[in-house]
Amino acid sequence: MVFRDRVDAGSRLATRLIALRDTDVVVLGLPRGGVPVAFEVGRALRAPLDVLVIRKLGVPYQPELAFGAVGEDHTLVLNTLVVRRTGLSEDDIDAVQRHERAELARRVDMYRQGRNGPTLRGRTVVLVDDGIATGATARAACRVARARGAARIVLATPVAAREALASLRPEADDIVCLKTPLLFDAVGQWYRHFGQTSDDEVVDLLARAALAARERPRVAESSDPPLVDDDVTITVGEAELSGHLTVPEAARGVVIFAHGSGSSRHSPRNRFVATALQRAGLGTLLFDLLTSAEELERANVFAIGLLANRLAGVTRWLAGMHYADDLPMGYFGASTGAAAALRAAADPELKIAAVVSRGGRPDLADLFLTAVRAPTLLIVGGNDPAVIELNRFAQRAMACESRIEIVPGATHLFPEPGTLEAVAELARDWFRTHFRGSTTARTRP
Repeated sequence: MVFRDRVDAGSRLATRLIALRDTDVVVLGLPRGGVPVAFEVGRALRAPLDVLVIRKLGVPYQPELAFGAVGEDHTLVLNTLVVRRTGLSEDDIDAVQRHERAELARRVDMYRQGRNGPTLRGRTVVLVDDGIATGATARAACRVARARGAARIVLATPVAAREALASLRPEADDIVCLKTPLLFDAVGQWYRHFGQTSDDEVVDLLARAALAARERPRVAESSDPPLVDDDVTITVGEAELSGHLTVPEAARGVVIFAHGSGSSRHSPRNRFVATALQRAGLGTLLFDLLTSAEELERANVFAIGLLANRLAGVTRWLAGMHYADDLPMGYFGASTGAAAALRAAADPELKIAAVVSRGGRPDLADLFLTAVRAPTLLIVGGNDPAVIELNRFAQRAMACESRIEIVPGATHLFPEPGTLEAVAELARDWFRTHFRGSTTARTRP
């Protein structure tokens, strides 16, 4: 079993934990790589998501070799065998520990942004990582959760080394692991895509989970499942593009996401916005504008013609589906994906009802800007001055209805507290307003 990526691993792991759904459970991801996996688990269990920050202690001259870990609440776990074999002195251990505790404090501040961690006392805690190699991090996490009063600890991971897992059994009440290979070199060998998870992604996923938690009671009142909620493969020319399509019952329209790096479905920011749109009764299609091989060529991110042609092909595919025919369609573009969205929207045959750009480069649509007729909202961070000017330049070239919204205090990726929520609300209102007035809209029976 090889996992496509952390999202795929989290979805598979969630199926083994589904018995915990709607119980008094908290899901804690181990940053950074464990958080995308934990996000999928938390979503499936309808449980709150947070982080438990742990830092490995690496041997100074061989930092990839862990001799222990430190965690919140001053937890320290040492692997005495590694310490003895490497000849580490107390001074060596103290120096590494001071450095990692400083980094731990920085990450706690960044991820929590002033919030207190969740209450664990008397609750079931699911600790999630993207893989377990030595077990030092997981052991520290279990001990921190136990010290905070967790009634039951479930350690969950997609893949782990057998000996590490065996050593962890006294630490956790239950262990759920999908794969324990006989030969284990590194966690990454069991993933096709194992890029580094950034701090921004962790912050985005936590913000998205917090928004879902706030709205969960309201969502529960409507028990109708989506009409469509599936992974899809779309062929455009010779390219096979992967995506995820969600269409609620009685959808008011469908928003197609275009991300500059090629992948909308893996962007935590786009997925955050998509969730807000779905709650507003809008369908969403997040897909990869580029294949995995094409993404390796940085120049393809700026190949606006290629991206726009792919987007147009996907739009025609969606328009031919029975659950989307006659529904108004819109584009949500980010970075160079915004230019691709505007260039595609300039094609009158596609009948795009509205466009929203987040931190985009609409200026790269160039001469096509004058042909865009879809009402266009340009959202830019207040602390992103260069992109503000580029958006103003693009707006002056457009003849359609357009507006620039500047989100105060936001930088380019909108990681600041509340800024991505502001983007989601602006986009939701723009699409709902302009879908309502679209001549392509219909009333579903």
